[in-house]
Amino acid sequence: MNQENQVQNRVAVVDKEVTWDKTQVIMSKTNAFGIIEYANEVFVDVCGYEDYELMGQPHNIIRHPDMPRVIFKVLWENLKSGKNFHAIVKNLAKSGRYYWVITDFEIAKDENGVIVNYFGRRQAVPQEVIALHIEPLYKKLLQIEAASGMEFSEKYLIGFLEEKKRTYVEYIKELIYEHEKSQAKFAQYEVQDNDEEEERGFFRRLFNR
Repeated sequence: MNQENQVQNRVAVVDKEVTWDKTQVIMSKTNAFGIIEYANEVFVDVCGYEDYELMGQPHNIIRHPDMPRVIFKVLWENLKSGKNFHAIVKNLAKSGRYYWVITDFEIAKDENGVIVNYFGRRQAVPQEVIALHIEPLYKKLLQIEAASGMEFSEKYLIGFLEEKKRTYVEYIKELIYEHEKSQAKFAQYEVQDNDEEEERGFFRRLFNR
């Protein structure tokens, strides 16, 4: 049994959301293998673990069993190749409660170009985006993984995104953009298909960097 499963077996999952200040940014730093080296106070407050409980632990200490494995596969494939990746993730607090976030990473390399650290920023995701789009998709992926394995979960995700004519990151960007636009935020920005610079600009604004 791996460490991730041991942690999840110790935490009784509770179908209630963590109460937290969703204007705040959760930050962490891990080494190249995903081992936690730093967590800011927001991270500690939201996940419920003390600093000393987090240091030296794999970041998947907060992985929620409702998360499809394929999302983490795609995330790590991008990070290991040196590419930032924005993913919507359901995390598991020490209390067993959950909280949803969207990820943003800075990748640090040594003088030889080898990745040494990942700096992660995470912000809250609008509840409407989760309930209407992300939860149904993730539930489907999880069901496929249980029945047929991650290979077919990934094939389904690829087909889903091909139908949308979007990458995963483009898809979640569009969901958040449309929600914010309906709330009269970011209304001055136009969504442009396949525009990498515009996409980076959108997420820089979202994460205030």
